Amino acid sequence: MSMVDEPLYPIAVLIDELKNDDIQLRLNSIRKLSTIARALGEERTRKELIPFLSENNDDDDEVLLAMAEELGVFIPYVGGLEYAHVLLPPLETLCTVEETCVRDKAVESLCRIGSQMRENDLVDWFIPLVKRLAAGEWFTARVSACGLFHIAYPSASELLKAELRTIYSQLCQDDMPMVRRSASTNLGKFAATVEPAYLKTDVMQIFEDLTQDDQDSVRLLAVEGCAALGKLLEPQDCIAHILPVIVIFSQDKSWRVRYMVANQLYELCEAVGPEPTKTDLVPAYVRLLRDNEAEVRIAAAGKVTKFSRILTPELAVQHILPCVKELSSDSSQHVRSALASVIMGMAPVLGKDSTIDQLLPIFLSLLKDEFPDVRLNIISKLDQVNQVIGIDLLSQSLLPAIVELAEDRHWRVRLAIIEYIPLLASQLGVGFFDDKLGALCMQWLQDKVYSIREAAANNLKRLAEEFGPDWAMQHIVPQVLEMVNNPHYLYRMTILSAISLLAPVMGSEITCSKLLPVVVTLAKDRVANIRFNVAKVLQSFIPIVDQSMMEKTVRPCLVELAEDPDVDVRYFSKQALEAIDQVMMTA
Repeated sequence: MSMVDEPLYPIAVLIDELKNDDIQLRLNSIRKLSTIARALGEERTRKELIPFLSENNDDDDEVLLAMAEELGVFIPYVGGLEYAHVLLPPLETLCTVEETCVRDKAVESLCRIGSQMRENDLVDWFIPLVKRLAAGEWFTARVSACGLFHIAYPSASELLKAELRTIYSQLCQDDMPMVRRSASTNLGKFAATVEPAYLKTDVMQIFEDLTQDDQDSVRLLAVEGCAALGKLLEPQDCIAHILPVIVIFSQDKSWRVRYMVANQLYELCEAVGPEPTKTDLVPAYVRLLRDNEAEVRIAAAGKVTKFSRILTPELAVQHILPCVKELSSDSSQHVRSALASVIMGMAPVLGKDSTIDQLLPIFLSLLKDEFPDVRLNIISKLDQVNQVIGIDLLSQSLLPAIVELAEDRHWRVRLAIIEYIPLLASQLGVGFFDDKLGALCMQWLQDKVYSIREAAANNLKRLAEEFGPDWAMQHIVPQVLEMVNNPHYLYRMTILSAISLLAPVMGSEITCSKLLPVVVTLAKDRVANIRFNVAKVLQSFIPIVDQSMMEKTVRPCLVELAEDPDVDVRYFSKQALEAIDQVMMTA
């Protein structure tokens, strides 16, 4: 190909690939747009590439999505901000396609470009684009337009601003629910750019129209608008306009709207302030906690602690606790699970006396719940209660239930208990731990589930770190070494794992005198998996044992294993021997 034709080559390839039947080729060419634009130069990109993309009517959503994404970062390739407006036509076309994710990405890219454009360019190019989309015959264009107003509005003249507010108001009353939903979703962003004077009049009128929409999907999006607008309005306006809407929404005939209120309630409380929360929103919240739809109760139960923090302890005990008691025996396990995940956080809010009198019985009933997730959620947050009621009371009331759960039939519950043991141990102290929980820790090493055995071995290491090597030498090491003769090879593997984890904590002397001889004995085990794990453990001992022990015991054992009939045993033994040689060389 001649030198003259060379600059034409990239665009020719792109056009060919964009028209190819193979979607992957079309996708690849779209993803290479920036490379092609660089090859073409800024002027030809503006005059040839962008017009071509505007006319490209690819019917594959994946290709269109990639194009919408690429164009969002294309300003440098068309000559900078001065020419940013040339990117608007292809994105405008993408804003009208049927596929939602393509439209959303095109709107995102337009917002990115619009936020960088010069003010006069926004007036000349961006605002007319928004108006065209808002007046689009097909609803997809009008849906996309709603997401662009917050970029267009600040740069507009007073006259244009009034027109944009009117257009937005019309979109909120559109015949298509999808358009009204989009207007409702984007209202908070648009309101943030509107002047305070118009916020109270025009925007609040738009908001009130949306809150009375006959479609619940529009009303539930207006709930989010409550929180967004509440942050923009003065406190007195918020109480006058937002509070009544929240109260009405909490009694809405659609459970989805009530669910949204329950989900957003904490943010809504922040918007209206503490006093209105106590007088108006507490009754609304109590209604949601007693809602006849389980989904609403789940959302409300998950906010119990957050909501209680806003109130005084007296109000929480008076209004919220009776509902919490009801929820703890709710017919839906998911409601009880949501409550269990947050109820522990109520202890610091209510204080010691109320926690002991009112919350402890609820904790105990949830700890004995038939649904494992409920029990799990309680166990994982026990430390929050300990800080309030103290370890003595915790051990008397909750520990028997914890010991019971340590043998739970669901392995995930047992796992949660094991992971909580080191924290419990540090809180209970060594004496209490030996008394009540020591035997359990050994029992878990012989569990039927591998994850439990693995966690149990890790647990022993963490306990040794907590209580020190002397305690471990007395209470852990002898019992672990006794299990080494278990007839089942999987349990012997667990013991090997426990030994390798304990060795760094126990130090060189105990490792050489107590742990190493047991590992060397296992090198003659009849199961190959045990033997190659012995090689791995011996390799992990290299930094711990002294040089004489290495030469006298570790190396001969590995040399013997390196001649093993099993290929894996030989492989790991040779690896360990190489590691020893390396240490010797550096020493």
